[in-house]
Amino acid sequence: MSVVKKNSYLFSNVSLLKGVGKKLSEYLKNKKIEKINDLLWNLPYSYTDRSEFVSLDKLEVGKISTVKIKVIKHSFPRIRNLPNKITCEDGKGKIDLVYFNSREGYIRKILPLNSNVVVSGKIAFFKNRYQITNPDYVVDVSKADYVQKKISKYSLTEGLNEKLYRKIIEQVLDNLPEIKEWHDSEFIKKMNFISWKSSILAMHNFDQEKDLNSNIYRRLAYDEIFSHLLVLSENRKKIKKIKKEPKNFKNIITNKIIKSLDFTLTKSQEKVINEIQLDLRSKNKMFRILQGDVGSGKTIVSLIGVAKVIESGAQCAFMAPTGILANQHYELAKKIFKNFDINISILTGKTVYKIRKKILLDLSKGKIHLLIGTHSLFQKKILFNKLGFIIVDEQHKFGVKQRMDLAKKGGDDCDVLLMSATPIPRTMILAIYGDMDISKITEKPLKRKKIITLSKPEEKVIELLPLINKEINNKNQIFWVCPLIDESRFFNYTSAVKKFEYLKKKFSERVGLIHGALDKEDKELVLKKFLNKEIDILVSTTVIEVGIDFPNANLIIIENANKFGLAQLHQLRGRVGRGKLQGMCILLFKGNLSQKAIQRIKILKSTDDGFIIAEEDMRLRGHGDIIGFQQSGIKYFKIADPVHHKDLFKIAEKKIKSEEHLLLSSNKFNFLLKLFDKAEVINENKEI
Repeated sequence: MSVVKKNSYLFSNVSLLKGVGKKLSEYLKNKKIEKINDLLWNLPYSYTDRSEFVSLDKLEVGKISTVKIKVIKHSFPRIRNLPNKITCEDGKGKIDLVYFNSREGYIRKILPLNSNVVVSGKIAFFKNRYQITNPDYVVDVSKADYVQKKISKYSLTEGLNEKLYRKIIEQVLDNLPEIKEWHDSEFIKKMNFISWKSSILAMHNFDQEKDLNSNIYRRLAYDEIFSHLLVLSENRKKIKKIKKEPKNFKNIITNKIIKSLDFTLTKSQEKVINEIQLDLRSKNKMFRILQGDVGSGKTIVSLIGVAKVIESGAQCAFMAPTGILANQHYELAKKIFKNFDINISILTGKTVYKIRKKILLDLSKGKIHLLIGTHSLFQKKILFNKLGFIIVDEQHKFGVKQRMDLAKKGGDDCDVLLMSATPIPRTMILAIYGDMDISKITEKPLKRKKIITLSKPEEKVIELLPLINKEINNKNQIFWVCPLIDESRFFNYTSAVKKFEYLKKKFSERVGLIHGALDKEDKELVLKKFLNKEIDILVSTTVIEVGIDFPNANLIIIENANKFGLAQLHQLRGRVGRGKLQGMCILLFKGNLSQKAIQRIKILKSTDDGFIIAEEDMRLRGHGDIIGFQQSGIKYFKIADPVHHKDLFKIAEKKIKSEEHLLLSSNKFNFLLKLFDKAEVINENKEI
C-alpha cells in the first residue's frame, strides 16, 4: 500500500474529525481549512501562559490567570437575560464565574457544588469582587495538567475559540503518522534537519524556537520549496516534449505595421519580438511569460506576434481580465490592423445573443482571425477553426494549475503567451515562473516622460485644490486614491466614500467613485464614464491598478501613502502619464512616519523602474505583500519565504536538476506532493 493511501486521513475533509460538524466545518473553511492537512500549516503565532496557579488575593484585572478553587454557590436567576453566577473560593478570597447563554444543567455538570476545579480566563472586577466571564477552561482538579501550561495561540476566525481549536489540532497532532523519509539520510544529516513528523510537532509547540531560519522551520520550508519546484520542472518537461507544426510567415504584415507606427520600438521590445518569433517558428510549443513594467509597451509587442500568426494561417485569442480592458485592446487592434484584411471581433459578457451567435459561427468557420474578450473566451462552447496563439493579459491572476489548463487550450499546435505588468523580483522568478520561458521589457517608450513624484503631509491637502482646478481647466483628469471604502473605527485611514462626498461639494457633479464593493457592471460603468471624460475626478480604492489606459489622467493623489507597499504605489502611479503630457503623483502621508515608510517614499521618488522597486519592496516587506499576490488571492507558499529561504531555493533547484530522471519515476514523493497540494497539478497534466 502506498504511503499516501496508508495516511489518507490527513487528506480527508475536516468533518471526519471528532467534534467537527457542519457548522464548525464552515467556520474552518473561512480560514481556508477544508482538509485535515490544512490544519498543519495554520501555525501558532504566540502562546497564552496559563502555567502558574494564582491565589485569589493576587489576581490582576485584565490578565489571563489560572486559579484552583472550590465551588460554594450556584445562582440561576429566573429573570430573562440575566447571567448565571457561580461563586467560588480558595481560602484567600472569593471569585464569581459568570455565564451568559449557558444552560443550568451544563453548569451543574462542570461545576458541581463543593467540587475543586481549575479555571482559567481573563480577570475582571465587578461590584467589589473578582470575576471571570465565560471562562476559557473549567476542569476537575485531577486534570489540571491539561490547563496548567503555555498553550499555543492560533489565528482564528468567528465561531472558533482557543479551547475548541485546541481540541481539533491536538486530535490531528496525536494521530500524526510516522512517515517514511523522502529525502536521503545523507542530505538530512548535512542540512541538520529532523524528521518531518518531529518538525510539525515542534512547530505547533510554541515553547520551541519559531525563527524562520531555525532548522525546524527550514526543514518544512525546504519540503514546500522542493515540491513546488519539482512540479514546475515536471510541467516544463511535459510542455517541452510537445512537438508542434512550426508557423511559417514572411513578416509582410509585421514590417508594414512597424513602419506605420508613430513611435520607434525600444531595443527591449525588439528583443522580445524576436524571442516570440523564434518560438512561433520552433517545433516546440511556446509557453512564455512577458513581464513589462506599467506603460512599457507589452500590448503592441503581443499584437505584432498576432500579425505573424495570422500570416501563417492560424487564428488568435486575446484574453483580458475585464470587459473595459478587452474593449481597449479591441480598439488598439483595429487601429493597428486597419490597413489589412483582418477580421477582429470582441466577445464579453455584455455581447448580445444575436451578435454572439454570429461570432461563434464565424469563428468556427475560420472567418475571424483575432478574437478579443474576457474569461468567457475559453468556455467549451467556443470553438475555433484553427487556434494557433493565445495571449492572456494581466497573468498574475493565474496560479500554476490555471497556467497548465491554459497550456492545453488549442491543442499541441497552439502557442501561449502570458503578460504581466507586475515586475517580479529576481529571487521570485524561479519560484513563480519556473515552468515557463521568460521575456522582459525593461525600457519605457522613448517619448514617455518620467512621472514627477512628490510627497506632502495630509494636513496640507487643501493646498492641492488650486492644482486640481488647473488640471480640470486644462481638460486633464485626476485619480484620488484612498485605502478604505468606508470609515473604520479600527483604522485611522481616509475613506473613499467620505472623500468622494467632500470633493463633490468642491467640484460639483463631475466626481466619480469606484471601489471593490461595487459589482462588476457598476465598476465598468464608472470607468467608462471616466474614459469618456464625463468625470473629471475619480475617487477610488486600489481597484484601478490593473492595466487600463486613461490617456487624459495626468495627476494621481494617494492618501495614507505610508500604508501602501512600494510595488503597489508604483502600480498606482503608473495609471497616469500614459499620454504625451507630464504625469504627476502626489503621496499624502500622516505624521510620525516609520523608518520603513520613509524609505518607501524615498525609493519611489528616486526611480520609476518597476523591477528595482519590486526588489526593494520584497526586501522591505517580504514576498507575501508583493502586488498581485495577496490581492489576486494567490499565495504561492504556505510557510516558505523567498526572502529568508533564498538559499533553500538554490539547493532545491540544484537537487532537482541533478536527480531529475529519478524524482517522479518513484512514488517516494507522493505524500510530499499531496501535503502541499501539488499532486493534483501533476496528475491533471499527465496528458499534456
